[in-house]
Amino acid sequence: MPTVNASITRDEALNNFVDNFDIINALADRNRQRIIILLFHHMDDGMTVTEITRQMSITQSAVSHHLKILREANLVSFKKNGLQSFYYLTLEQPLSRLEKVIHDLHQEVAVE
Repeated sequence: MPTVNASITRDEALNNFVDNFDIINALADRNRQRIIILLFHHMDDGMTVTEITRQMSITQSAVSHHLKILREANLVSFKKNGLQSFYYLTLEQPLSRLEKVIHDLHQEVAVE
């Protein structure tokens, strides 16, 4: 749960929202949502790009592109195992950031 900050200003709430566009943008795409769902079902063992591609109706290069965006938003990470990279969800920190965004915006709207 986000830390309650009773003195958050409208500008701070807006800046926090803007600062988290990477996560919001990453979550906004249907293909990236599907990748997150696939990885959720493989939390313990992860998935390779090839395995993800087999489950999707997009090319391997498109999957790699979406994984790059998810990595940049810290929603996924990967571990090398030989020549293969296994992708895993890393949602805790980005979701905590989003909780704070929602909390701050909600707090600002509730004041009005």
